[in-house]
Amino acid sequence: MSRTSLTEAPAAVSAPAPVAPRAQRPPRRWWRLASPIVLVLGWELAARTGLLAPEKLPAPSDVLAAGWRLARDGTLAIHLLDSLTRAGTGLLIGGLLALILGAVAGLLRLGDDLVDPPVQMARMLPHLGLVPLLIIWVGIGESLKISLVALGAFFPIYFNTYAGIRDIDERLVEAARTCGLGHAARLRHVVLPGALPALFLGLRLAIGAAWLSLVVGEQVNAQTGIGFLMMEAREFSQTDVVVLGLLVYALLGLISDLALRVLERRMLTWRRGLRAT
Repeated sequence: MSRTSLTEAPAAVSAPAPVAPRAQRPPRRWWRLASPIVLVLGWELAARTGLLAPEKLPAPSDVLAAGWRLARDGTLAIHLLDSLTRAGTGLLIGGLLALILGAVAGLLRLGDDLVDPPVQMARMLPHLGLVPLLIIWVGIGESLKISLVALGAFFPIYFNTYAGIRDIDERLVEAARTCGLGHAARLRHVVLPGALPALFLGLRLAIGAAWLSLVVGEQVNAQTGIGFLMMEAREFSQTDVVVLGLLVYALLGLISDLALRVLERRMLTWRRGLRAT
């Protein structure tokens, strides 16, 4: 049996078969609009065919017509601006207070002992149930509306700030201390980035609670605002204006949530979470 020569050329290695490129899936960004469009079309169809009584729930086209009428004469803009002012002021006051107290309770042991127990007790009280007491304390003017919004925004931001700080891995703080970072530098480079995801979640929840609180507040002795517009329309059986007010609140909440998502995506570029397939 002959032995293969060492100088014999090696057998030709077959080239790997080309891998077929994956078929790119169509973007799903617009798929989120499919279900709302179907719901609106079904709503319009049910209203036009008589399945829904117009005095109970008017068609979307009638609601849009009412919105165009109020926007054209400037009424909608006036009420919308007042609602945005109240929501922004209350959110700023409640958010700043929650951020400060949450940071104090999360970073300092003494702050945790002094701040967190009363906040935990107050959390069990429905803030909308405090309306009679707030009327006694601050009256029925603008202070009541802003106080309700501030209370609604306070608790989500406080608890998420507190939890975001406490969930930071202590080994990261020790590593930063070993590298020579001072207290302020550790807060900036370790604590703040670690707590930002929870803080953004708290902001999103706080904005939803703020709009909910504003709906209730603007129905108590208000002269302007989307809530006042809805109450006035109810007295005159203008169901299309009432539904328009609800849609305005829903759009304001949706737009603010989308803006926070965009801001979160840009500020937390270092985070890679699980993506839906």
